[in-house]
Amino acid sequence: MKEFMFIIRGGEGKYNQASPEELQEHMQDWQKWMGNLAKSEQLIGGQPLMDEGKTLSNKGKKVTDRPFAEGKELVGGYLIIKADSLDHATLIAKDCPSFVYGCTVEVREINLME
Repeated sequence: MKEFMFIIRGGEGKYNQASPEELQEHMQDWQKWMGNLAKSEQLIGGQPLMDEGKTLSNKGKKVTDRPFAEGKELVGGYLIIKADSLDHATLIAKDCPSFVYGCTVEVREINLME
């Protein structure tokens, strides 16, 4: 099995418009999806990301504190999974619960360093 990262972007504005009940139901959908991945031993890990962060530039000499802007390019979280191929990982990603909030999922194979 190969390892893949799902980079989940966007949907933030729609999350902010959801009711507490809708968000609770959405979290249950996430728990179910990730639980199924764990049971099938495909889930390695993953977490949502905070909005605050730092950006390093100029060979690490410049550090900028910033909240990351809302929008379709905002990385809201990631998952690392096991799959047989890029196509297989893409098929798994199609069940991401956040599509209902307009997110995108980028599927990338992890290049394991030896």
